[in-house]
Amino acid sequence: MKITIGSRGSDLALWQAHFVTDQLTALGHEVVLKIIETKGDRIQDLSFDKIEGKGFFTKEIEEALLNQSIDLAVHSHKDLETTNPEGLIIAAVSYRENPTDQLLIRKECLDPSKPLNVKKNAIIGTSSARRKSQVIRMREDIELKDLRGNVPTRVDKLRKGQYDAIILATAGLKRLKLDLSEFETFELDIRNFVPAPAQGVLGLQIREADTALYDVLQNINHPQVSEAIKIERDVLRLLQGGCQLPLGVFAEHVEDQWHIHVSFASDKDEAAHVSVYESPSQEGMAELIVEDLQDAED
Repeated sequence: MKITIGSRGSDLALWQAHFVTDQLTALGHEVVLKIIETKGDRIQDLSFDKIEGKGFFTKEIEEALLNQSIDLAVHSHKDLETTNPEGLIIAAVSYRENPTDQLLIRKECLDPSKPLNVKKNAIIGTSSARRKSQVIRMREDIELKDLRGNVPTRVDKLRKGQYDAIILATAGLKRLKLDLSEFETFELDIRNFVPAPAQGVLGLQIREADTALYDVLQNINHPQVSEAIKIERDVLRLLQGGCQLPLGVFAEHVEDQWHIHVSFASDKDEAAHVSVYESPSQEGMAELIVEDLQDAED
């Protein structure tokens, strides 16, 4: 089968597309890669909450699927809306890379005596409402400054001294194998700093009617990952949130028990509340969590 993959052109997006390409090629399929620029790629001078609309990094790629100029879209799953456009489905998900966040600190800004290991009144770069609310929870003195651009660009901004520290997803840093030796790096504990729903997972999106491709993709699907991120994304969906909701959810299945870590704030400028839920079944867990979060807000 010949399969045309649509992808953004950033280094990380291309890594993701090539990763899926290699898997499909190994199964005997011919794969063509098509680069698609998204709204999020074009607008680099605004924070996400100031950009109109949703799906900053996905809308144009989904449109290419619907108009049949591509067959398969490879997304960072956490960038996707919780509801697919009509006619599209997530046919498969990848393995989950390390889902944590990583704090990169300029060495002269290090202070191991303080939470987050960064000096007093440090400037930390992130455009994520989720990360902002969790930093505020841990350190009220920190100045938060928006950070845009692809992963190497963000690291370069730290290198040039525009920030004292920045927060990035560990998954992207691992996949790109960037040299970070000039910085102090700290992997943030999931129990204290909760990742975005589906962080570290790739979502493989196709047209719902394309059943032959769906069957092909089951060969590279990871059902256990899909189970975990369903809980995470159901919480996001029930809260009617997008990527700019100050929400972190991470679900893991350990010894027949689900452990679901949640971080939530009603606003990115407020300190997040972090909690953990446990259940032997995922059934109804998202609804229970959302009800609990909403009761806490009232």
